[in-house]
Amino acid sequence: MKELKGACIIGQSGGPTSVINASVAGAVETALKNENITKVYGANNGIVGILEDRLFDMGAEDPAELARLRNTPASALGSCRYKLKDSEVDDTDYKRILEIFKKYDVRYFFYNGGNDSMDTCNKVSKYMQKSGYECRIMGIPKTIDNDLFGTDHCPGFASAAKYIATSVAEISRDNKVYDLTSVIIFEIMGRNAGWLAASAALANDCDEGPDLVYLPEVPFSIEQFMSDIKAVSEKKQSIIVAVSEGIRDKDGKFISEYGSDLAQQKDAFGHSQMGGLAATLANMVKAETGFKTRGIELSLLQRCAAHSASQTDVDEAYMAGEAAVLRAVEGNTDMMIGFKRAEGKEYVCETFMLPLTEVANAEKTVPVEWINAEHNNVNEKFMEYALPLIAGEARPEYENGLPRFAKLAKVLAK
Repeated sequence: MKELKGACIIGQSGGPTSVINASVAGAVETALKNENITKVYGANNGIVGILEDRLFDMGAEDPAELARLRNTPASALGSCRYKLKDSEVDDTDYKRILEIFKKYDVRYFFYNGGNDSMDTCNKVSKYMQKSGYECRIMGIPKTIDNDLFGTDHCPGFASAAKYIATSVAEISRDNKVYDLTSVIIFEIMGRNAGWLAASAALANDCDEGPDLVYLPEVPFSIEQFMSDIKAVSEKKQSIIVAVSEGIRDKDGKFISEYGSDLAQQKDAFGHSQMGGLAATLANMVKAETGFKTRGIELSLLQRCAAHSASQTDVDEAYMAGEAAVLRAVEGNTDMMIGFKRAEGKEYVCETFMLPLTEVANAEKTVPVEWINAEHNNVNEKFMEYALPLIAGEARPEYENGLPRFAKLAKVLAK
């Protein structure tokens, strides 16, 4: 191993999760204790903070507040959705990043995010190599969508899954109190991958799961959907449906586009803005059947519910940040930390490394063999995969009956 001494920068990017700060805590606390890392900086709003020279001195933080990051939702350092152009097309941003790295003697860069963030991480890594500037770069995974390629699962997914399954179970009971046929339709995040919507089925473990689950991995038919609703209504009055926001018809058109203009709006990475699907489907069901219907859009609640976090998820998120620092100091670069399951009946999670080139802009979807033949639910294979991930209840600190989140000083570096 070649010893490399210098400062490090840790940044967060993309949509937050309830455990993303646990990864930052793992990286920051590990870096502060490492003799090869001279200073630890946090980038304010991800790569944008680096470009604008807004770095926090993480060594100036109260250790007690850093410890509270484990149970603090959202991105404590601030996030961004900024797409770097290819350096061959425009290297302006890359030159600025290199300038900042040299200014602060940054030799380690850790970027905590999902698919698009790994693309950013990969581009910066390749540019530093091309420029001959020695800097070890590691991606720290996060995404509630669970769609990062090559890793068994992603930090953030399990806690969102636990919240979704819990909410479905609670509302399922609420929906049974009246003596009439009623339909609840949950709209759950997931543009191209249905992991989160599939997680609603985990409520079956407490006998309150959804009757129907629809994922974007298979085409969605309005006609078949109505037929499914009517078939369930012949057996029971309370009907629970979980739909992924990204479900499409056989022609690839988002079902949300049937009743909303939101899908026409794009973000910096060209992704459609989702929303309004539950209301659209609820109106269709009501018009077709006359049943009492209600659409529920979980929206941001599913990604920031730290009060319902999986302890397994919190611990693994911390482990990912810790592993990124340790592997980089050992001499590794241009990698992302991934998770794999150890052999044996008991669930044990281990970390490993994947090349950033393999991860960047790739997606992992729910295996079609985990979806039932009717394409309206998942089977036991998904349950076996997901149940171990939601184990354990995180115990955040409370004050006056409310959660006590981390309060960072955010001292700007000079």
